[in-house]
Amino acid sequence: MTDVPDTSTIIDGRYRVLHRVGSGGMADVVCAEDLQLGRKVAIKLLHRRFAQDEEFRERFRREASSAAGLQHPNVVAVYDRGSWDDTYYIAMEYLEGRTLKRLVQDEAPLAPERAIELCVQILRAARFAHKRGIIHRDLKPHNVIIDSEGRAKVTDFGIAKAGASDMTQTGSIMGTAQYLSPEQAQGHAVSAASDLYSIGIILYEMLTGRVPFEGESAVTIALKQVSEPPEPPHRFNPGIPQPLEAVILHALEKDPARRYGDADEFIAALEAVAHGIGVQRTGDATSVLQPTGPMVPIPPPGAYQEHVEQRYYGPPTDPRDPALAGDDDGGGGAKWWIGLLVGLLVAGAIVAGLLLTGKDKVQVPNMVGNPQAEAEIVLKRAGFSTDITERESPDKPKGTVTGQDPAGGSRVPKGSIVTLVVSSGPGSSVVPDLTNQPLSAAKKKLTDLGFRTTEERETSDTVTENHVIETRPTVGTSMDKGSNVTIVVSAGKQRVTVPPVKDLDQDEARSTLEALGFQVTTTPKETADEDPGTVLTQDPAANTKAAKGATVTLTVAKAPPEVDVPNVTGQGRLAAQQTLQAAGFKVTLVPQTTTDKTQDLHVISQDPASGKAKKGSTVTITYGQYQAGTSTPSASAPGSTTAPGTTTTGGTG
Repeated sequence: MTDVPDTSTIIDGRYRVLHRVGSGGMADVVCAEDLQLGRKVAIKLLHRRFAQDEEFRERFRREASSAAGLQHPNVVAVYDRGSWDDTYYIAMEYLEGRTLKRLVQDEAPLAPERAIELCVQILRAARFAHKRGIIHRDLKPHNVIIDSEGRAKVTDFGIAKAGASDMTQTGSIMGTAQYLSPEQAQGHAVSAASDLYSIGIILYEMLTGRVPFEGESAVTIALKQVSEPPEPPHRFNPGIPQPLEAVILHALEKDPARRYGDADEFIAALEAVAHGIGVQRTGDATSVLQPTGPMVPIPPPGAYQEHVEQRYYGPPTDPRDPALAGDDDGGGGAKWWIGLLVGLLVAGAIVAGLLLTGKDKVQVPNMVGNPQAEAEIVLKRAGFSTDITERESPDKPKGTVTGQDPAGGSRVPKGSIVTLVVSSGPGSSVVPDLTNQPLSAAKKKLTDLGFRTTEERETSDTVTENHVIETRPTVGTSMDKGSNVTIVVSAGKQRVTVPPVKDLDQDEARSTLEALGFQVTTTPKETADEDPGTVLTQDPAANTKAAKGATVTLTVAKAPPEVDVPNVTGQGRLAAQQTLQAAGFKVTLVPQTTTDKTQDLHVISQDPASGKAKKGSTVTITYGQYQAGTSTPSASAPGSTTAPGTTTTGGTG
């Protein structure tokens, strides 16, 4: 059998294969239907050559378990893992969309704003994993899915790992070497900084349509990762703003210690660029526009001090390209001198303020709307100390100055403290345990915690209808306020069609109903017309729907007791009939012609004549019907009012 199962194959008794999604160096991926929950899932099947390695199997199981704990809006959820057909599989969230690799192939170069937005989402996923001790090790556009809403979701967390021993294994690292950090390429230990390097390459590719290092083999590419500096991305896309390029090159430092300290720093740098830089294209030229307010953004954390001093207080020395040193190429040089000019204007404004207000008082720069790191450096250079107060802000990125005291433009003594109110982001909340709570109460609790909510309905044999089965993400997950929590609500028990069991023996009827999940109760009813144990009626009726586990009541025939048969021979027909009915019998009347006037309308004979019979059974009485001049009695004699064999029940004399 090949590694990829055929359509309609049932994996592990639960997942029915619908179609193939793709294949990689380590695994094949198929789309399947979860037969238990009725939803689509993506099944990743490990290649059998890896499944035979005991050490690899154990790592796969351990790391798949870790990945299953990552419940985050930008991480593809892992639902299940197991073994099947001599290999191992992982069941994951199935997304309708395309990989970031396909998006780059179709649309690159992306606009800086869009590339930053997608990169920040990838970094949020990495940050969430890093804080839980999980390093991705194989971040690349192929492992990022862009869903139908344009949201980036990262897959394969903690599963794929390619070390130095994999370098010569065909297929194990091809297609991945372009995104390996230098330390990975050398077989050294990986860290969160390794993932940040890979994300830097992803951002480079989104903005240029190519990766910084190419080669004829994985080994060649890996050697370039270790020893060669990347080509500045503006050489392939002149429209990349210089501060954004600085962010990329900072992420691609060869030494992990010189990169961003963590994903938060990387995110802050990108948000500073997004906040402060607009891009305006006129023909082939690109210019950097000033943000709202007096300041322009500066490069990312880790390089702030150097770049701010160059931008605001001294001439630039940028080794990245001769164009940036001031040569007249109309491209990169123009961007630098515009930035320098703005910086000189800001510095000049500060000097003018000193001259106008005296040496003891200076004007406070307005830092509202600028990144915290930038604000602190500018205020320090202006002679102020700073104090930071963090506050949650639902609409301002983390690290953005949302207020200050004294206000911008006011004049205060040099050396005063300026208190900056800085956004800590929307804040976070922990998903509470809402199991078995009413839907309305659950939604209110989540809304009060700052979450958005959506609902999914599933049948449940244990949770009351319109009550909560579970939440996604699960209980205890910490998420940013404003994130979405899906409430899985009980639609009640599964409804099943009640089969027809009337006229069946009660034991057969019971087994039929219980096999479908129904409870069964019986009510006996005495009858002499049906065999004891026969089902007479059922409730609910046949072919209606009832909840699985509901009770079906069967009315079952019961043999009546035997009672004495009264002797009514010689009695009048009406009196005899009443006597038998009072004793619990049904009565059949049969007329017979007679010439004996004393027998007219009187019982001539009865069957049974005496003894005991089942209550409810029938007693036949024959009564006389006088007819003068008839020598031989006959049931069909002329003038008979009832034809021979006619049964009359409950007649009157």
